[in-house]
Amino acid sequence: MVDVKEICAKAKRASYDLAARSAEEKNAMLASIAESLGKEENLAKLAAANAEDVAVAEANGREAPFIDRLTLNDKRIATMVEGLKQVASLPDPVGEVVEERVLPNGLDLKRVRVPLGVIGIIYEARPNVTVDAAALCLKSGNSVVLRGGKDALNSNRVLYDIMREAVERVGGNGDVIGFIDDPSRDASKALLMQEGRVDVIIPRGGEGLKKFVLDNALMPVIASAGGNCHTYVEKSADLEKAVPVIVNAKVQRPSTCNALEHVLVDRAIARGFLPTLCAALEKNGVTVLGTEEVRAICPEAEQATEQDFYTEFSGYKITVMTVDGVEEAVDFINAHSTNHSDAILSEDSAAIDYFTTRVDSAAVYVNASTRFTDGFEFGLGAEMGISTQKLHARGPIALKELTSVKYVIVGDGQVRK
Repeated sequence: MVDVKEICAKAKRASYDLAARSAEEKNAMLASIAESLGKEENLAKLAAANAEDVAVAEANGREAPFIDRLTLNDKRIATMVEGLKQVASLPDPVGEVVEERVLPNGLDLKRVRVPLGVIGIIYEARPNVTVDAAALCLKSGNSVVLRGGKDALNSNRVLYDIMREAVERVGGNGDVIGFIDDPSRDASKALLMQEGRVDVIIPRGGEGLKKFVLDNALMPVIASAGGNCHTYVEKSADLEKAVPVIVNAKVQRPSTCNALEHVLVDRAIARGFLPTLCAALEKNGVTVLGTEEVRAICPEAEQATEQDFYTEFSGYKITVMTVDGVEEAVDFINAHSTNHSDAILSEDSAAIDYFTTRVDSAAVYVNASTRFTDGFEFGLGAEMGISTQKLHARGPIALKELTSVKYVIVGDGQVRK
């Protein structure tokens, strides 16, 4: 096993220098990484490594949504480069004065935004996370220690080598990016034991990974996990808008955590609306799993089980059920969701207000697709994940969510009486 303790210790030492770097210096590191990702020789290395990862995954019988998450193509690499540039263009949160006031004793008290220190990232088969995470950590003044999944190991190795060399080329300390080149659970446990060297852990993956990290980490965890997302079609909804919104939320990229998994339709409009909705979903290759009431209206739907309503399918399946009004919809969503992203389609302001104030999720939508829950779409730059907890961050984990604050107090000889 690699020396996880030493990797984290080096990242910790490097974090003190990085925290004092100017925005211009940090942006230069990001620009250097973006430039390196576009070099032909690096693109060739990355393509070969990713093809090897994909071939192994296919040989192991991995399903299409998993292969999709694992694959790096020209468009996704271009998106990674664009993400680096967007993060570089964002204001540097470090040094921002959050609050300033003069105390009665004359002390000038400031709360100033500072980096968290060293952030450990444990993630699964999304090699783009390797770059997204590093970009956000560097810009926010944090060292990062990356531990990706075994399925993307070859891709992650190449990306790490590219980034480290790019940081060092512009005078940075390459140790600000640590990489645990060991996909075993023992290596993950070792990372979670590095209290004092790693300040925060962020898991990116399913509920199993989230639970493993929360059960074993000795340091604080910002939980970024899966999404069991719902859309409720309220009886006043504009049904012509509703169908394309639901189809987009389900099929635009079904493997993501903000993809729609469950549709609730007001019983008052079910008989007129469900045939159109089910036909549109099936036309887009989606298998509809319905309750008995839904199947009586749409016989082509398959029978949904109770477990299906708790399931994040991450693929071309969706459940459909009926409810009596917004109150029942909200109760059902709060009982079944993972508090990620949930939506209401409605033209009734009272129903909208009831839904948005009572649904306990990180992102609540009105007349829009859940697929927008994303740091890039929110104008925050590439994000580390979507936090579904309430402390220390909620929603997209972007630059400001990767900082804390400290007090800086300036006096002129004051002593406490």
